[in-house]
Amino acid sequence: MTAATTPAAPTPAAPDDRLPREHVVVIGVLLVASFVVILNETVMSVAIPVLQRDLGVPPSVGQWLTTAFMLTMAVVIPLTGFLIHRHGTRTLFVAAMSAFTVGTVIAFAAPGFEVLLVARVVQALGTAIMLPLLMTTVMTVVPENRRGVMMGNISVVIAVAPALGPTVSGLVLDNLGWRWVFGVVAPIAAAALVAGLVLVKPVGPRVSAPIDLLSVPLAVLGFGGLVYGLVGIGEAADHGSAVPVWIPFTVGACALAAFVARQLLLARTDRALLDLRVFSSSTFTLSIVAMVVAMATMMGTFIVVPYFAQAVLGFSPFTTGLLTLPGGLVMGLAGPVIGRVYDLRGHRPLVLPGALAITAGVWSLSVVDTSTSVWWLLGANVLLCLGLAATFTPLMTLALGSVAPERYSHGSAALGTFQQVAGAAGTALFVTVMTVVSAGDHTTQAAASEAIADGVRTVFTVAGCLGIVLIGLVCLLRFPKPLAPVIEDDAAVAAV
Repeated sequence: MTAATTPAAPTPAAPDDRLPREHVVVIGVLLVASFVVILNETVMSVAIPVLQRDLGVPPSVGQWLTTAFMLTMAVVIPLTGFLIHRHGTRTLFVAAMSAFTVGTVIAFAAPGFEVLLVARVVQALGTAIMLPLLMTTVMTVVPENRRGVMMGNISVVIAVAPALGPTVSGLVLDNLGWRWVFGVVAPIAAAALVAGLVLVKPVGPRVSAPIDLLSVPLAVLGFGGLVYGLVGIGEAADHGSAVPVWIPFTVGACALAAFVARQLLLARTDRALLDLRVFSSSTFTLSIVAMVVAMATMMGTFIVVPYFAQAVLGFSPFTTGLLTLPGGLVMGLAGPVIGRVYDLRGHRPLVLPGALAITAGVWSLSVVDTSTSVWWLLGANVLLCLGLAATFTPLMTLALGSVAPERYSHGSAALGTFQQVAGAAGTALFVTVMTVVSAGDHTTQAAASEAIADGVRTVFTVAGCLGIVLIGLVCLLRFPKPLAPVIEDDAAVAAV
């Protein structure tokens, strides 16, 4: 009778309330490292004009510092699901942070454009691995009822880092010069690498499946061709392109179709480089599509607004960078809170208000002109960032929570791949629309500024339409059915 009246339920609930210390440490190190490598993606948005001037290269050449980075990311991210399964958390972390740190040091010491371009590619190799590695680790070790908070922290990384990039870059450029854009990051990256060597332990199971050699070139040509084509649209609209835009799109589409067919075939024996069975979940698919729309809007906005501020309003690089700072702080403060709301109430109280805020933010930018107040730009950016914070966390958590545990790494790889393609697509779309609308010969600076403002207004009208699409998508989201086994299994949680 005594044993029967003693409550036993609280004992198994303990792992749900707190994570083991070693898992908290691993996630913390991965969060810091991911923040550093993703911050590096957008510091170049303000630095590119300065680099072009100091290195003596035209815009058509200088833009490759961004294009090569995105191409490398698009090629490597689809491979990360396989790499995580094959080599494990610790090995991949060390490889990724080593590549990023080496690339950053080379960029700091680069004697000219060619070496700097190689350094950017090396940086991208490390950046591409880090975010899928972080998300896979979180999904592996964090119980289901705590994932919202953890994904809120990840949303800080993937959204706040790009928002803060122009601010950091502008401050450094105004005071130290372009080399120190990399010089400031290098010691932080090195410290994260050392911390990882000491603190990061292997997490989750590993498999020894051989890599499919045919899938690798198909992934390179497919995703690389698609991103190159998207970037080439803006390049062709601006000053013409040496390669017709239809060529990379055709090569990419054909290779991507072959890649998909190959992965579906290999999935039958669990040998897929990127397991596309994650898309059998309608929740995963719909969340990814909504994420693509939101990511394209975010990256396009983060490129166009700084350009407008400098080219039309005459702001300095540092002042331009400060425009993104309040929005970044809002996202940083809101991310964990939104994660807790998700854990308690689910996605419904978050994604629709978030999509509405995103839409309102970009529509408010569709009325800018040559006399627009800095406070208007600031308010619109803060509203947009608040909407992004309320949208990213639920979408990521819903997407990855709807796939089987053994496919978390492939779900993370798919999410990262489509985020990168969305970023390239958003940048290409926004820049192309702005360039086409503002094209023409302008005899005065005032006429040129007005033409650019007209292009920016058109860009954000298009973005507003994308926001309406996003509202429709999030209204269709449903919670996935519970999956078995759930990560609460002691053996899975304790796998180190």
